[in-house]
Amino acid sequence: MTTWGKLEHRFGSEQKRKILALDGGGIRGVLTLEILLELENQLRESLGGNSDFRLCDFFDYIGGTSTGAIIAAGLSRGMSVSELLRFYEEKGEAMFDKSFLLKKVKHFYNDGPLLKELKKTFGEGNIDLATGDFKSLLLVVTMNRTTDSPWPVTNNPFAKYNHPSRPDCNLKIPLYQLVRASTAAPAYFKPETLQWDSNNPEKTFVFVDGGVTPYNNPAFLMYRMATQPAYNLNWKTGEKELLIVSVGTGSCPIPGVYNNVIKVVKKLHNNLMYAMQVEQDTICRTVGRCIFGESIDRELGDMIPRDNNGNELTLDVDLGKSFSYVRYNADISQTGLNTIGLGHIDSDKVSKLDSTKNISDLKQIGRIVGSTQVKVSSQFKHFIPQK
Repeated sequence: MTTWGKLEHRFGSEQKRKILALDGGGIRGVLTLEILLELENQLRESLGGNSDFRLCDFFDYIGGTSTGAIIAAGLSRGMSVSELLRFYEEKGEAMFDKSFLLKKVKHFYNDGPLLKELKKTFGEGNIDLATGDFKSLLLVVTMNRTTDSPWPVTNNPFAKYNHPSRPDCNLKIPLYQLVRASTAAPAYFKPETLQWDSNNPEKTFVFVDGGVTPYNNPAFLMYRMATQPAYNLNWKTGEKELLIVSVGTGSCPIPGVYNNVIKVVKKLHNNLMYAMQVEQDTICRTVGRCIFGESIDRELGDMIPRDNNGNELTLDVDLGKSFSYVRYNADISQTGLNTIGLGHIDSDKVSKLDSTKNISDLKQIGRIVGSTQVKVSSQFKHFIPQK
């Protein structure tokens, strides 16, 4: 058995590769999950799968930041989208609601009910492909406050810091702790402390939410980690060789002037997330071939290639880009909600990262976005068998 362990049959030979990248955004991950549910259903139908089909059967590398890391971890281990939706509905308050956590902080951080649930859901084991129950590669983005640097942690068996001989090998970190570290949003939740090497106190680090790194949208980071020689995966690039699907948690710029400290604290995290989300999305559409994505702004538009008459170029016309790229996301500003017929939903409420009382509204938004944006048969033309 080689380094790939049980996944040798899948990763031991060169083939077309597919990446799924999931944004951070707190409880707004419910919106992401509704989009993913539509994606899962369409892929199941297109690939002729049965009820056992999972997104990890199609996507080779699944990664996420913050709430996206929770979803990515579940999908990578073979959970269905419906299972993850139930998890968010049942445990969302304990994971994201600030007032609830303040009341339960003793239980939560001292191996209380939530940590037991995380262990139950994601397993007590580490992220090693050889020993863990993984069906795809996994990436979790977190922020190491001790070193003041983004830490994207993957279970790629060939990565430099994943070599089993290292006492600080990344693969030895328990998955449930890594997921918790990625969701520790500053000013919302307590940081997570992880011991990377039990024999070296200097290898104990404090982590906060990966959403405060440039990779709240981890799509281009995953492209880099899949293709650059330093990471030793060396996946082939090209529009017909590599597909990246990026799913957001809702786009909601908050205009206005910060005229007091309280407003800064309340809005800055969301503003930073929005800015980083747009920047990474724009980079992907610049380097990759954008197949679908809503307009970025009035100057760039959607960046989908068109001819001189404004008609989209067919996917058979290869433009020499590094990958094919699809971006699904919802505009959850009040204007955006009005446009999709959900003007009765309050944008201010659903845009909050910890507003668990609005899960049903977020689900409704995600269902509409999924049904209107996801078109697997045409968008994934080079990566699924054509009927």
